[in-house]
Amino acid sequence: MKKIGILSVLLLIFILLLNTGCLGRAPAAAQTIPDINIITPVVISQQLSSTIFVENTDGTDDGVRRLIHSMLEQGLDFYNLINSDDVVILKINCQWAERGGTNTDLILSVIKAIVEHPQGFSGEVIVADNGQAQFGSERRGGSLSWTNANSACRTQSVMDVVRIFQRSGYRVTGVLWDEFTAVRVQEFSAGDTTNGFVVEEFRHSTGLEISYPKFTTEYGTQVSFKQGIWNVAAQSYESEKLKVINMPVLKSHGGFQVTAAVKNYMGTPSDRLTNRRAHNSVGTGGMGTQMAHTRVPVLNILDMIWVGVERGPSSSYAAAREINKIAASIDPVALDYWASKYILMPEASRLPGGGRASSMNPDGTEPGTFGYWLRLSMYELHKAGIWATMDESEITVIN
Repeated sequence: MKKIGILSVLLLIFILLLNTGCLGRAPAAAQTIPDINIITPVVISQQLSSTIFVENTDGTDDGVRRLIHSMLEQGLDFYNLINSDDVVILKINCQWAERGGTNTDLILSVIKAIVEHPQGFSGEVIVADNGQAQFGSERRGGSLSWTNANSACRTQSVMDVVRIFQRSGYRVTGVLWDEFTAVRVQEFSAGDTTNGFVVEEFRHSTGLEISYPKFTTEYGTQVSFKQGIWNVAAQSYESEKLKVINMPVLKSHGGFQVTAAVKNYMGTPSDRLTNRRAHNSVGTGGMGTQMAHTRVPVLNILDMIWVGVERGPSSSYAAAREINKIAASIDPVALDYWASKYILMPEASRLPGGGRASSMNPDGTEPGTFGYWLRLSMYELHKAGIWATMDESEITVIN
């Protein structure tokens, strides 16, 4: 696949503006626990893993490029995390319209960075989420086609972004896992090619039964979120070829106080097939279990361009606060700790009565606080041998 040149980039931007109606806009213990599937493509120090890279951007500029450059200056090469022939899942948030979903300008910029891989890009990018086919802005789950989207001109949906790259010949697709979240299936290795969710029988101490999507993209790529890419010829999985970039939007949450990198993994199990045990397990650390026993993201990029400080997880245009920042880290716990304490809590504290700021405190230890269940999630990662920290002395912030 050819690398995008300057003219092609300009053409992409022109097509984007034309298709979204934004042309002319100024950018602004007795049982056996199932095997843990951990992919570590590169060796990275604990200090670098818990480094948080912060960049100013409104999503439409070169903020992602500057973020990647900042990472490289500290020894973390984005293009060592993502190989030129990888299949990359961008796990976004799409259950809610307006400012409740991941900014689509940011999604475009991240895809652009991937396909501009210095070795060329011959892989595939999959933009995906599972709104569980329930709740959400229209009470029926998520959508990749919101016409009132989180973007600079508000009309640019996820699928608008996907089609821009498809027209340029790149293998980029959007997969809404809602469409088969209630379909229970077996793995490709069992001869089952149906799109759906695999559900494991074992119930973990957090109350979570592991479940995860298994599907075929429009390009014929057979993906198991846990096992990797199914190689039909070899009749085996290529686990190392599947990478996940976790791309949540920072916002409040009525039940769990804060939605960020860890909570965003609630879009990877099926709540429907596990009788809502998946969602209920968030408060007991279940998303740490989900990460550890399916697939840990190689990078977490937190959308803080517009932040939802109240009445989350929905976030209206009117209620959202414009912060114009993004942050990235390998460590989702450290990222959530920092973002809640230094971005979300200060914004919430400006609301009458201080809003929900006290319950958003990542240092909280009482049940009902964000810190309580974030710590339990961290412990689940630790049990699997995965580094994560809530100790500020172990967290470095690069602005």
